[in-house]
Amino acid sequence: MSDDDKDNTKFLQVFIFSLKPNNKDKAASFKRQEEALFFCLFFRLEMEKTPRYVRWGYEVNASSDGCIDAIDSYFHQVLSYGRNRKVIVEAPLHDKDCVLGNVLAAHYLSSSDHHRAKSYLEAATSNLEQSTPYEKAVFEAISYLLSEDRDDDLAFEMHTKLLERFPKDLVSLKRAQILSFYMGQPGPFLGLVLQVLPVNREESYIHGMLAFPLLELGRMEEAAAASRKGYEINKQDAWAHHCLCHVLHHECRFKEAVEFMKGVSESWPSCSSFMYTHNWWHVALCYLEGGSPMSEVMKIYDTHIWKELEKEDAVPPEVYLNALGLLLRLDVRDALDGSFEDRLKLLAARLTDQANWYLEWHLDILIVWALAKVGETSRAHELLQGLKFRVSKMTKKKQQVMQKGIQLGESVYEYAKGNYKQALSLLGSDFNAIGYKIIGASDEQIDVFNEMWCQLLLKTCQPSTAKEVIRERIKVRDGVPFMWRLLEKSYAMEGNADAERAGERAKKLEGSSYF
Repeated sequence: MSDDDKDNTKFLQVFIFSLKPNNKDKAASFKRQEEALFFCLFFRLEMEKTPRYVRWGYEVNASSDGCIDAIDSYFHQVLSYGRNRKVIVEAPLHDKDCVLGNVLAAHYLSSSDHHRAKSYLEAATSNLEQSTPYEKAVFEAISYLLSEDRDDDLAFEMHTKLLERFPKDLVSLKRAQILSFYMGQPGPFLGLVLQVLPVNREESYIHGMLAFPLLELGRMEEAAAASRKGYEINKQDAWAHHCLCHVLHHECRFKEAVEFMKGVSESWPSCSSFMYTHNWWHVALCYLEGGSPMSEVMKIYDTHIWKELEKEDAVPPEVYLNALGLLLRLDVRDALDGSFEDRLKLLAARLTDQANWYLEWHLDILIVWALAKVGETSRAHELLQGLKFRVSKMTKKKQQVMQKGIQLGESVYEYAKGNYKQALSLLGSDFNAIGYKIIGASDEQIDVFNEMWCQLLLKTCQPSTAKEVIRERIKVRDGVPFMWRLLEKSYAMEGNADAERAGERAKKLEGSSYF
C-alpha cells in the first residue's frame, strides 16, 4: 500500500467510526453506514482518478504522488548522468500498477538483471489498458527496444513518432541519442533534436544533446555554440561540458580545454562512474596530445579514474572503459612502459572476470587488447570467440553490421601480440575507424584505432602509404605533435629530407608547451 493510500484509509476509518449505530435509532444509523460505504467507494475512485503529471506536463495514471516523484527523479538522473538512476525501482513500490513506472524500471534493469526487468515489463503490459496515451507511447517504444532481434532503424523510428506527439519528453530523446550512437548515425538524431528544439529551447540538457551530433558531423562552430548555451542554462550540465571539450580538443586548443574542464569539475562527483571518469579521460587526452609530461596523465589516471573504483556505488565496467581507452592511447604512442605497464597488469587482472564481458562492444574490444597485451592470450581468444558466437545469433542485417566489430577485435588481438602484418591485413589498406563506430564509440574514442593503423603501416615497412594517411590527418588537425613525429618517421624510412622539417615542427609544438 502506498503512503497516499495509507493516509486515505486512515481518514476513512475515522469517518466510518463516527457513524457507528447507537441504541436510540439503529435503523437510521444503518442507513447512514450504507451511505458511508458508498462515500468510501466514491472517495477511493476519485483519489485514483486524480490527474497526475510528470515533469514534462504529460498525464500519467498513477495512484501515488510518490510514484510520480520517483519517475521525475529518474528523469533528472538520466539527463544529468547521475549516480542514482536506480531510484526508478521505487516507482512500482509506490504504485505497482503504474505502466510508466514499470516500463522505465524494466529499461533501467534490462542490461543488469534480466529477470527483474521481465517482471516489470509484464506488470506494465498487464495494466496497459488503464494507461494514458503518453504512457502507451513510451511503453511501445521501450518494449520494442527491449525485444530480441529488434531492428534498430525501426526502434529509432518509434522514438521519432513518440517525440512527434510528446516533444517535451527529453528522456525519450536521450534514449534515441544512445540508440543512434550505437548505430553510428548522428545525422538522423540531429534531425530529431531539431524537431523538438522549438518547444525546449530554455530547457536544461537539450543543448548538450544538440551539440553532440553536430560535433560528430564535423560542425564544430555550431557544436561549440550549443554546448555554451547548455552551460549557460545549467552550469552543472556535465554532458555540455563534455561536448565543449570535444570541440576544443579537435581544434587543438588543449590548454583552454583543460582549464575549462578543471574549472567545472567540482560538479562531476555526482555523475555516474562513466560520466565522471569519461570527462577526466578527456582531460588526460588533452594533456597527452598537447605534449604534457606523462606525470600529468598518470595523475589523472590514478586520482580521477582508478580511484573511482573505491566508491561504494561505483560501476566498475564504466571505469574500465575509460581506463583502457587511455592506456591504449599510450600503447599506440609506445609509451606504455614502467609504471603504466604495471597499471595495465593490475587492471587486466580484473578483466579476466567474465562478469565484465559482453556488456559493451567497445569495452570488449579494449579488454581483448588488454588481456592479449599482458599475455592472457587464451582469455582474450575466449572473449573473441564469445563475440563471434553472439554475432552468429543476430539477425542477418545485424550480423553484417557487427562483423566490423569482430574484424576490429581480431586486429587488436594480433596487434597486442606483436603480429603486426596480420593485424594490418585484418584492417585492410583503406581502413577508416569512423566506419566502426557501431561498437559504441565517439569520434575521439574510435580515433585511437586510426592511430594504431598508422603505426601498423610503419611497423610493417610501408612508409609511403603511412605518409599519405598522416598528411591527410595533419590537414584536419595540424597541432598534434605525435602526428608530426609519425610523419617524421615515415619520411626518414623513405630517406626523404622532409623528415627534418617534420621533426622541427613536432619539436616546436612540443616546445611551445600548450601547458
